[in-house]
Amino acid sequence: MPIAGLGLHIIIAIFFAAHAVRSGQDRYWLWILFAFPGLGSLVYALTIWLPDARNTRQGQQVVRGVTRLLDPSRELRAAQESLEVAATPEHRLRLADALLNADRASEAVVQYHEVMQGIYAKDPQIQVRLAHALVESGNPGEARGLLEALIRDQPTFKSPEGHLTYARALAALDERSKAREEFEVLVGYYAGLEARACYAAILLAWNDRERARTLVAESLKLAQRMPRYSKKMNADWLSQLKRVEAQLTKAPTA
Repeated sequence: MPIAGLGLHIIIAIFFAAHAVRSGQDRYWLWILFAFPGLGSLVYALTIWLPDARNTRQGQQVVRGVTRLLDPSRELRAAQESLEVAATPEHRLRLADALLNADRASEAVVQYHEVMQGIYAKDPQIQVRLAHALVESGNPGEARGLLEALIRDQPTFKSPEGHLTYARALAALDERSKAREEFEVLVGYYAGLEARACYAAILLAWNDRERARTLVAESLKLAQRMPRYSKKMNADWLSQLKRVEAQLTKAPTA
């Protein structure tokens, strides 16, 4: 096994070993996890950790993350196979989500449009996911129009993810005043660090170093108070905030 691959499996084994100790599992699991890196983690995940983790939203996010670590293309393959067996809207939606998570946003856009037929034509959750894919594929104007139509048609519908996508679309369109307004609201209520990390990066791009510096400092302080599982869930966004912090220590360019 390549050294890098073995290191990844050991990190995963340590994660599950910590869970085994905290949750009072039999000690033989520790031997299984480290005697058979990779396979031991997979067995533990399927038999012990996964059933419990699926009961929480945070757990579901971690499940997807661990699955991507063990086999990054597994969900995409499974979604493609399901659609080949039966081209149902549910299977097409699964494929669209898998494509988006695999950084193939343009292909995801096509699949989301296919899903939005008949009874799913006005589904707000699917519209939010389509808008996200549109922003990721470089079509912020279309994403903005879609979300503004959703706001008009379904004013009682609330979605933090949709709100963040809308703010990102405005920023990509260089509508700074409106984007700033939306992001300032977002950082006040959005769970986790994603909205803060996105906003900090945008502020840096706008050369608003003072607000970026304040936001990063507040966000890193917030991260220090997060429980361990929340830090793991927000690891990518925490890394982005630290990268922005590092950029802010450099002298501004002319």
